[in-house]
Amino acid sequence: MTGLCLAVAGVIGAMLPVTDFTLAWTHSVEKIRWEEDYRVVDHALVPVAARVQGSGAGMEPPAGALLRDGAWHYRPAGGPLPRLLVTVSPYTSDYELCANGHCAMLADAVAMPAQGGVVELRGCGREAHAGLLPGAAPPQ
Repeated sequence: MTGLCLAVAGVIGAMLPVTDFTLAWTHSVEKIRWEEDYRVVDHALVPVAARVQGSGAGMEPPAGALLRDGAWHYRPAGGPLPRLLVTVSPYTSDYELCANGHCAMLADAVAMPAQGGVVELRGCGREAHAGLLPGAAPPQ
């Protein structure tokens, strides 16, 4: 079974049995929502679609984006990603992770320290039951 693993410091905090998910957040300066859709394929994360509800500093929609229902829609450039690293901070809004019609804040899905930290998102399978991502050292 393939799914999405969420890890902090190499330790898996959650494995979600999903193949499609959306990662959303609010830009810390512009206060504009950004959404990216991914599909887990062969343990890689494939960008499928993205939406941004406006433009601003460093957030211009790419060429070819279409304005629909108040957001710029486009297909992200690039191919499969081995992982995504996102920083959760007490000073900015948390990321929202949505799959199968349900959404949760990313920090609620993993054991996140109060001061925040980096969450690794990657495709995974049976190896996730060991609790560590491949190549990660056990916590000291």
